[in-house]
Amino acid sequence: MSAFAAPCQPRPLLSWLVPMLVVLSLAPGAATHALAAESAAQTSERDVATLVTDTDHYRPGTKLHVGLRLRLKPGWHTYWINPGDAGEAPTLSVQASGGASGASGAIAWPAPERLRDGPLMSYGYTGDVLLPAELQPSGTGDAPMVLKATAEWLVCAAVCVPEQGQFTLTLPAGDPAPSAEAPLFAHAASAQPVASPFAATIAPDGLLSLTGAGLTPAAVREAWFMPLTTGAIDQDADQPLKIADGTLTLALKPGDAFHAAPTLDGVLMLKDPAGETRALSIAARPGPATAAPVAPAGAPAVAMPLPAPEGAAGGPRMLLLAFAGGLILNLMPCVFPVLMMKAMALTRLAGAQTMARLAGAGAYAAGVVGAFMALGGIMLTLRAAGAVAGWGFQFQSAAFVAAVCWLLFAVALNLLGVFGMGNGIAALGGAGVTRGGYLGDAMTGVLAVLVATPCTAPFMGAAIAGALTAPAWLAMAVFIAMGAGLAAPYLVLAGVPALARHLPRPGAWMDILRQGLAFPILATCVWLMWVLALQAGATAIAVLGAGLVLVGLAAWLTGLAQGMAMRDGPARQIRLCRALALAALAVAMAMLPGLRAGRAGADAGLVASGPAGTEAFSPTRLAALRAEGRPVFVDMTAAWCISCLVNERVALSSAPVQAAFRDRHVVYMKGDWTNRDATISAFLEAHGRAGVPFYVYYAPGDAQGHVLPQILTSGLVLDALKG
Repeated sequence: MSAFAAPCQPRPLLSWLVPMLVVLSLAPGAATHALAAESAAQTSERDVATLVTDTDHYRPGTKLHVGLRLRLKPGWHTYWINPGDAGEAPTLSVQASGGASGASGAIAWPAPERLRDGPLMSYGYTGDVLLPAELQPSGTGDAPMVLKATAEWLVCAAVCVPEQGQFTLTLPAGDPAPSAEAPLFAHAASAQPVASPFAATIAPDGLLSLTGAGLTPAAVREAWFMPLTTGAIDQDADQPLKIADGTLTLALKPGDAFHAAPTLDGVLMLKDPAGETRALSIAARPGPATAAPVAPAGAPAVAMPLPAPEGAAGGPRMLLLAFAGGLILNLMPCVFPVLMMKAMALTRLAGAQTMARLAGAGAYAAGVVGAFMALGGIMLTLRAAGAVAGWGFQFQSAAFVAAVCWLLFAVALNLLGVFGMGNGIAALGGAGVTRGGYLGDAMTGVLAVLVATPCTAPFMGAAIAGALTAPAWLAMAVFIAMGAGLAAPYLVLAGVPALARHLPRPGAWMDILRQGLAFPILATCVWLMWVLALQAGATAIAVLGAGLVLVGLAAWLTGLAQGMAMRDGPARQIRLCRALALAALAVAMAMLPGLRAGRAGADAGLVASGPAGTEAFSPTRLAALRAEGRPVFVDMTAAWCISCLVNERVALSSAPVQAAFRDRHVVYMKGDWTNRDATISAFLEAHGRAGVPFYVYYAPGDAQGHVLPQILTSGLVLDALKG
């Protein structure tokens, strides 16, 4: 009977173990050799991570390769240097100590796979992955070299899990020889992009061109480009390929970061008819503009007729549209909080002299018109510099959304009596309501414009689009006309005595009303918080919340200082409270530059919030659907556009409209403009619009599409579907 078959007899077992221990004790180098090229493993339910080297010994002055090895479970993946529309790139930091020293952290990235998940495109790796880096040991001596590495990586399947690990690996000194893991490094090296032998250019409209010998349909069956920079192109969009006369072209769709660098850097993948792929590293230099965008084979181009500039001849019509749009803007839901504040101001005007009423209303109108002129000037300047800026562009900034939320929160605290408005920055939007300052009236007008820009009233879309193609003087006149339309009702109420006599008289009831008006303002803050969550994610909400605490602290300290001043309290304590209030506001403002909007969150949020079957807008997808004869309804929206959200709730999500969509097999495409999106901006401009909401229905065979009004009802949508 063998020793392993009789565990109750220890002597045969010892006869095996003792010689083995003797051999191991006499040959430590053998054990080191077996373990040197791979560290202890960090294991999770998703992967197994280790640190590996391509040699089993090291020699100072002789480079070696070290890498993070991830053995991913089926269904899981990690990411490339550009993770794409979602994800995060791994990081690796290696320090060498002992007999030699050195550091490494620059990963030599193998070419990734394209990982599509619904409307999102990511770049990453699956299976057994090695992310290599180069290490140059320095120093002298024969002592072992200890490698200590820290790595962070993200693994995703149905959910994403951030992981990190610390690894230790010891290499003895000696003549380097390939380790058991050396083939992994050879495979990773073969997958790394090589310098392209072809000249590469990129046109302003996104057409990538490569020229050189060997670029023929017989040699290249498929091609796709992956940029090194996130946001350089629309990564989910199709990349139509054309090859002719030694020239290969890919029609890319520019993204927000398309013009951020002098060259477009990335990896071009070429697949031959046999299915073999090769990865080329390219840096495309700016080239000439193309005559027209490339469309997929067999698909008609999407009808996007650019509006002709109206010039001075169309000036009176544009001014009339602008004034009407500003007038209707008073009734839009986005202006509701400020309308309530204006209602308080109107009650204050009751019983006042005509000149006093006109002066206050004139100050308010000056604030409105001045704010419109400032926004118009900024839009025209940005467009002259080549940037894309439409109506409501400032709400595409996460920092601006947070700042407006804090401002409205301060206004609400003032209405609740936490503090009184002064003549400083806190007076913005409220002084004209609670005290007789003309500066406060003007600031109320400025605030009205700031919160009105998420809405595009009827007639405003055509007026703004026309202004952006008109001479500068006429464009500014259009923005002044819109401001005049917004301010007109207030001016009429203040200037017509017969109307003023119908205003309620001041009384004790005004304090209760003033406090009640704080709650729609606070509701607006909640809406802005939701907008920011879609724009910049959960971290931004933490920053916003911290800012709200600081604004509340500043308001409370200001109220304390005002109370002590009324009681003739110590001047030193009053100054201290005011200084601390300013410091709290300064800390809050210092947090704003760190807020950055990210497209993925907004896309996922608004598209997911639509009816079942909602698709993310893509011009290529739209062209393909129309080529198939499918009816398509395009909804251009944004989280900060209250009119858009009201239209969706009242009309587009109603049972009759959804039933009509299903019965007629209409594809519902939603374009999310919450963050800047050059593709959506181009679509809006091509249809003569500069803001959202915008709706267009493409019936089968309809080349132009039917543009719907900016304020929808179920009946309007159903009529459009019936044709």
